[in-house]
Amino acid sequence: MTQRITAGIIAIALLLALLVYSQMRLEPLKVSGYVEADEIRLGSRVGGRVKAVHCQEGESVTAGTLLVELEEFDLLARKAEAVAQVAASAAELARLKNGFRAEEIAQAQARVERLAAKHKILVDGPRVEEINAARARRDLAMAQVERAKLTYNRLEDLFAQESGSVSRDEVDRSTEEVKVTEQTQRVREEELKLFEEGSRAEEIAAAAAELKEGEQALQLFIAGNRPEDIAHAEAAVAAVQGSLAAIEVQLNELQIRASLDGVVEAIELQPGDMVAAGAPVLSLMDTRTLWVRAYVPESRLNIMLDQEVRVTTDSFSSDSFRGKVTFISRQAEFTPRNAQTPEERSKQVFRIKVTLLDGLDKLRPGMAADVWLE
Repeated sequence: MTQRITAGIIAIALLLALLVYSQMRLEPLKVSGYVEADEIRLGSRVGGRVKAVHCQEGESVTAGTLLVELEEFDLLARKAEAVAQVAASAAELARLKNGFRAEEIAQAQARVERLAAKHKILVDGPRVEEINAARARRDLAMAQVERAKLTYNRLEDLFAQESGSVSRDEVDRSTEEVKVTEQTQRVREEELKLFEEGSRAEEIAAAAAELKEGEQALQLFIAGNRPEDIAHAEAAVAAVQGSLAAIEVQLNELQIRASLDGVVEAIELQPGDMVAAGAPVLSLMDTRTLWVRAYVPESRLNIMLDQEVRVTTDSFSSDSFRGKVTFISRQAEFTPRNAQTPEERSKQVFRIKVTLLDGLDKLRPGMAADVWLE
């Protein structure tokens, strides 16, 4: 009887020891999460009608692969117009930079010489020969007046004698001749005065102004175009080149290409579909980097950045993969309103990110995974 009681006491003691040991022993900590990867949503900044689709869901693509093409609409016509505008603006800029042609400068020089000669003629006045010729014409007119008067006096005397040798008509014609020659003499005298006085001051001033204008025009031709005009032309060229570059960018946006190596996650497009500008048309999964998002209780937050951990998955239960802690949230989540007791404080968790160092060829985004922190 005593032995049975002793054996019972020993059994109870062993059970109590096992219970205490089980309560004091810490299991290796693991937290559950899911394998994730970056998802890139590709689209076009211009939008338009789908011309062709060159990929399928689940297809692995490399960076630069053409995935979707959109129709050009009026972009090609606008590009041709912009190219023509660039050519026209560049030609205008070249014309301004090259300045005036030698023929234009020679023409301006000839005009200056002509105006200078005209001005000199007016300043110098009539030549001596011209004045002498005018004086001779005046003397001739005076002689013609004298002769006309002598003829008139002679005919008047003959007509007064009534001899009948001279008619009244002859006397009248002689009278008219005297008047004509007197007027001619007056004209010749005025001409001589003009020659002797020389050019008018107003004409000389006008000729000098024309000469100065011609000289300034010649200087403009020689100096070339103003720097401001050239700068304006350069700005015009830059503006049309910018417009052409913008159209080139829009044309490039009509081809949606893979921005990195990855897998086409989702695409629901057919030729003829309309795509809005800036709207995603397909999603591309970046499989070059995988990580596990998990949450660690506050009581076990004794981990550090760059700490290597072990990762297991249900899909590959016999394998484990290496990972590295690359992110620890600085703010707790799922925190109670008033964390006053130790039990409530243990409910706080912190999000971590474990980047996988191997297993990228086996693991897939969306797989459940366990992160072993010890």
